[in-house]
Amino acid sequence: MSRNWLWAAVAALAAAGPLAAAESNYGLKAGTPDLKSAGPLAFGPDGILFVGDPQGAALFALDTGDRGGSPAAGPLKVEKVDEQVASLLGTTAEKILVNDLAVNPASGNAYLSVSRGKGPDAAPVIVRVDRKGKLTALPLEGMKFAKAALPNAATKQRQEAITDLAYVKGRVFVAGLSNEQFASTLRAIPFPFTAADKGASVEIFHGAHGKFETQSPVRTFVPFDIGGEPYLLAAYTCTPLVKFPVSDLKPGAHVKGTTVAELGNRNRPLDMIVYRKDGKDYLLMANSSRGVMKIPTEGIDKVEAITSPVRGGGKAGLVYETVAELKGVQQLDKLDDEHALILVRSDAGALNLDTIPLP
Repeated sequence: MSRNWLWAAVAALAAAGPLAAAESNYGLKAGTPDLKSAGPLAFGPDGILFVGDPQGAALFALDTGDRGGSPAAGPLKVEKVDEQVASLLGTTAEKILVNDLAVNPASGNAYLSVSRGKGPDAAPVIVRVDRKGKLTALPLEGMKFAKAALPNAATKQRQEAITDLAYVKGRVFVAGLSNEQFASTLRAIPFPFTAADKGASVEIFHGAHGKFETQSPVRTFVPFDIGGEPYLLAAYTCTPLVKFPVSDLKPGAHVKGTTVAELGNRNRPLDMIVYRKDGKDYLLMANSSRGVMKIPTEGIDKVEAITSPVRGGGKAGLVYETVAELKGVQQLDKLDDEHALILVRSDAGALNLDTIPLP
């Protein structure tokens, strides 16, 4: 989720040392966060973990206290991580869901958001995986935290009230559905938290469906700089890729995104990162049925907007290549400048954490 700006910000803060982190509490207060669910994750400065709570229609900032370690400590691999998480929680792998993965740039440790049980009453758990592969359930009691309630979050499709998060230069961007007439929403919540507003409703042209849409949520997004201006690049089901200028995402605004690619229908994007290699920027996107896509961003400022139907599962706009050796990837995040950490389902059905070189 993230992530060039996030890494630069964290590197600058890390240079200030742990004392600066300890003295800056970002308005967090000790207590026990009343999480109803643990969904999308994103890291901010000083090991602050943002947790999207779709069932509670809220965003939490948790002080993990995780500011040590080494982000360049080598590969992280844990086989059958779902079974190990389940064992940690006193249950079986069939009775948990691993919802998201995020790497803490301040330490290099990985975090998983987990549901113990199935359905809206499942218990939320955050699990830390250190660079040696040791799993620990994050103790919430007595933790320093802050909470921002999301006004008018979707009620009928509650699980889609929050679909993805990213921290960018003092704001947490939150994608999801609201109860507004135009339901698809992007919110920008300042951190330290102030009252969250109703956000901006967003509209896109969906080439595979041949129409403008306002009811489908962003599935995954990343911040990305285009021509010196901050944008969000967002992916939707079936699979349009859309850019939104951050400057347009004002409270109460109705924003039309620019569809820069149609990547094929009958597919759900699962997670996406941006990275730089050999002087060029790429998106790496995991998908439900179209594998992992490597998408060059060169020319994204000039590509013609897609405004007419793209039928028959066709593709248009930015091109991509499928990374053939990456199959079964569910979630991913940057581990360092040269590697990604992936949550991947093996052919045998096990869920593994693995480190791969960025392609």
